Amino acid sequence: MLVSLNWLAEYVDLQGQDPIELAEKITRSGIEVDGIEMRAQDMKNVVVGHVVSKEKHPEADKLNICQVDIGGGEISQIVCGAPNVDAGQKVIVAVPGARLPGGFKIKKAKLRGQESNGMICSLQELGIEGKTVPKAYVDGIFVLPSDAEPGQDALEYLSLYDTVLELGLTPNRADAMSMFGVAYEVAAILNKEINLPEISYTPVSKKASDVFALEVEATDANPLYVAKVVQNVKVGPSPLWLQNRLMAAGVRPHNNVVDVTNYILMEYGQPLHAFDYDRLETNKIVVRMAAEGEKITTLDDQERTLKSTDLVITNGQEPVAVAGVMGGANSEVHDGTTTVVIESAYFSGSFIRQTSKELGLRSDASARFEKGVDPNRVEAAAERAAGLLAELAGGEVLKGSLVADELDKSPKQVIVSPDFVNERLGMKISFDEMQQILTRLQFPFEVANGLFYIAAPTRRQDIVIPEDIVEEIARMYGYDRIPMTLPEGASQAGSLSSYQAKRRLVRQTLEGAGLYQATTYSLTSEEQSQKYTMYTADTTKLLMPMSEERSTLRQSLIPHLVEAASYNTARRVENVALYEVGSVFLDQGQDELPHEIEHVAGVVTGLWVDHAWQGEKKPVDFFAVKGIVEALAAKLGVELSYTQAKIEGMHPGRTATIHLGNAQVGFIGQLHPNEQKRLDLKETYVFELNLVALTADALPTIAYTPVSRYPAITRDIALVVERAVPAGTLESIIRANGGRLVTSVRLFDLYQGEKMAEDKKSIAFSITYQDPERTLTDEEVVKAHDKVVKALAEEVQAELRG
Repeated sequence: MLVSLNWLAEYVDLQGQDPIELAEKITRSGIEVDGIEMRAQDMKNVVVGHVVSKEKHPEADKLNICQVDIGGGEISQIVCGAPNVDAGQKVIVAVPGARLPGGFKIKKAKLRGQESNGMICSLQELGIEGKTVPKAYVDGIFVLPSDAEPGQDALEYLSLYDTVLELGLTPNRADAMSMFGVAYEVAAILNKEINLPEISYTPVSKKASDVFALEVEATDANPLYVAKVVQNVKVGPSPLWLQNRLMAAGVRPHNNVVDVTNYILMEYGQPLHAFDYDRLETNKIVVRMAAEGEKITTLDDQERTLKSTDLVITNGQEPVAVAGVMGGANSEVHDGTTTVVIESAYFSGSFIRQTSKELGLRSDASARFEKGVDPNRVEAAAERAAGLLAELAGGEVLKGSLVADELDKSPKQVIVSPDFVNERLGMKISFDEMQQILTRLQFPFEVANGLFYIAAPTRRQDIVIPEDIVEEIARMYGYDRIPMTLPEGASQAGSLSSYQAKRRLVRQTLEGAGLYQATTYSLTSEEQSQKYTMYTADTTKLLMPMSEERSTLRQSLIPHLVEAASYNTARRVENVALYEVGSVFLDQGQDELPHEIEHVAGVVTGLWVDHAWQGEKKPVDFFAVKGIVEALAAKLGVELSYTQAKIEGMHPGRTATIHLGNAQVGFIGQLHPNEQKRLDLKETYVFELNLVALTADALPTIAYTPVSRYPAITRDIALVVERAVPAGTLESIIRANGGRLVTSVRLFDLYQGEKMAEDKKSIAFSITYQDPERTLTDEEVVKAHDKVVKALAEEVQAELRG
């Protein structure tokens, strides 16, 4: 909400108030001021000018040489490139020495050989946003009304000596989406009176009900509808004061009829709509629910298909507006309009919200109806608009209004005791001070039996329960005045749970290994949702997704991580190492929430080692990523095993499932070459682990073993085995049969090829034997080694390589 202090000062006395201090007071009271704009800041020497004559520049087709009266009979020659400049206009002139927004200074200059003493300005050059400039002047200079006097301060004439506050409103403060609402708030903060404008006009003798009819069929969605008829209007530009106020509020002026409805929207917070009476054709309005598939072309020239849940305004035959959202093009006010029907209504927020969402159409009107408008301002807003149309458009207001009213407009009663307020705030605000605060807020109340009986104003529809009154008293008393107290009773220092500590350890380990944390969406496409998943479960879909790409809850972290890697490599980040700790979601059937499991996953591509000085470069491979997983397991005190696997989307020969005991807890491997090509990635390796399963057991107690004082003996063994036999199986056999004397088994060679059968491979291990209590003899080592060789031969038919 943009609030012009010049406009606000019409309702509340702001004399002597510094804008910065006022913004601070408003923020302290609970409505945050997000921005402060001094509209004329740093601008000077900008005056009204009168273009006496215009002629084409002799050397430039798009430039004109203008003789401009800048006051006091002084004529200045100014070269202007605006397409709409013309003799006889009153314009905005920045004279030499002027300063414009952005530190732009105006000096005397020569343009294509012609002297130019200043600049004829557009509104954008005065810092006004292009989206709020009247369409006629978007691509040119702004033409002032004919009553502007040459030489007078143009900034003052345009009301630019003004400060605009940008309020960041929370959803409960819909009342502050209007100048009246902000006026009540500021008056309460400053303890000032509020002066709202009087509604004054003289209607003609003809009755509105004689020329127009109203029928409301959908009373649940539209319990209150008011229509007024104004005839003999002359559609044209609004007076400058009205245009200035709308532009300050971020609204583009159009014409006097539309501008009046927008002015009331900003002033009262009550959306209005103006229909061209003649275009309605049937001389009546019928409010009903739309027929399924019914169509309407709205004011933005878009044809929209309606549903039976949408509320529409019709002429009894066809829709002329989508209620509370946007009017129809078939009843739009235009330059030839002479009679106007003003609509002011109370529409149910739930209906408007649903329609706005389904049509993908959100407007200032729908935003206010969704949050709730003041039911007691509906008729007053229509009367105020009729009065302004009579004043600004020369209209004649027909007597009376057409009203359909089934709305309860009585205020809600809230009962609260002073003790209740002080107990909730932990302080002692006096009874008298509470009364003063309620009076400043203009909350009608009575006191009986030590209780406040408060009639919550309908403009404040967020005041419903006693706690709401507590909040109002607290913010007006001053949050900064609430005393600070320490909690009473026994206290206990906070700590991380076992799972939280392990999750933190996981993050530290992966970041220590060189991976960066990523956070990706939990929602993905249905196609990607079950890619790389370790589970068999149905997908969980959203009923109303933002898009197809965000329609389904994920069952794996890998798809989005590889997309992140692809995104980075496409932007010349060639070495990518990312990890994520996040949840996957497994469907548990209808009417059940999905089962949520936290996983940890990683993706690595590019160079794993890049020592430019030593000239060493090493691309990432399976074993580098497996090393990361094993380091993680070591930190968590668990032992993992690996089994070759085939997973869709993964390389068939470089993928393994990861097991903890007999349970699968994850997988590791290279993306399938086809996937890498699709994502434009080089060799890319990924892993994903069930973090809950991985951290289920307590960390083992650390046991320290003294370094043996006795020498170790190493024996190398080269075996010829079937190619299908995993090295891990051989290592397990060696450890199991070597007994306690085997302290280390290290794989150091693998050979397949020439002089080796096609189905065989040669694999070599270095085995270390050591006893921590004595020196081993050769006989003992040979005995243990022979036992290992025998077991290998029996269990996997391994042969010693000669």
